[in-house]
Amino acid sequence: MFIRAFTPQDLTALTDLTIETFRPFYEDSFRPLVGETVFANQHGDWRDDYRREVRGLHAPERHLYVAVVEAGDGDGPAGYVAWSVDSDRRNGSISHLAVSAQHRRGRLGTALCEHAFAHMRSLGAEVVEIGTGGDPFHAPARALYERLGCTALPTAVYYRQL
Repeated sequence: MFIRAFTPQDLTALTDLTIETFRPFYEDSFRPLVGETVFANQHGDWRDDYRREVRGLHAPERHLYVAVVEAGDGDGPAGYVAWSVDSDRRNGSISHLAVSAQHRRGRLGTALCEHAFAHMRSLGAEVVEIGTGGDPFHAPARALYERLGCTALPTAVYYRQL
């Protein structure tokens, strides 16, 4: 396993990885749960949303960072983590964490988070925020964050078609 900084050549692979990682949530979990109207309103263009979003995740001049992990199998990026730091508030925030299906349960997510935490500390952050869903799809992420010593803040989001 090798963790390195994002390069522009990673953009396509990380975008594809993000879409592959979160497709089951949007298509198999969220869509059936909320129905077509709410799905279309909230996340109907989720693939294109990620294509736009991933492009802007790494901008060190704006305190936005991405690290990529390679598993050593020659298949390119096996995962990535994106984070930001607000030095004035001494706060960091992880916005994205994705690991390819074939590399999950191999501690890559842990290594990526610890890498981001170390970078945040080096920039003066004292607290990190990381969020995930409360649904079954996100259970592995919740377990990871709890193993990393994060404290969950229960919250609920409700949708209703009008």
